[in-house]
Amino acid sequence: VQLQASGGGLVQAGGSLSLSCTASGRAFDDLNLAWFRQAPGKDREFVALITKNGATSGTITSFSDAVEGRFNVSRDNAKNMVGLQMTSLKHEDTATYYCAADETLRKLVVEKRPDYWGQGTQVTVSS
Repeated sequence: VQLQASGGGLVQAGGSLSLSCTASGRAFDDLNLAWFRQAPGKDREFVALITKNGATSGTITSFSDAVEGRFNVSRDNAKNMVGLQMTSLKHEDTATYYCAADETLRKLVVEKRPDYWGQGTQVTVSS
């Protein structure tokens, strides 16, 4: 799978920005999808997760404490796309944002070793 992220840019604190990540190269439906971010001098950190559809349930989303209530994650399997909708942005949200995908949640969010990483897209929030 090749992941292509887009949508980054410069935004004022309190503003909103939406990122998208498009996948190509294989079936998308059976992949768990996540967003991570990395600020200068810091480790890459988990931001948001949206799972694949469960056998008896839909997708499940999860967010880091830092973005809970401000960010939303969505997926469109027909378009092979995952989105990250960011609102009430803060200066500390400034980072390079990466999308990632893996069939297993453990590799994706526990071990942070997904099979697939997208290239980053820069988000800068001015204070």
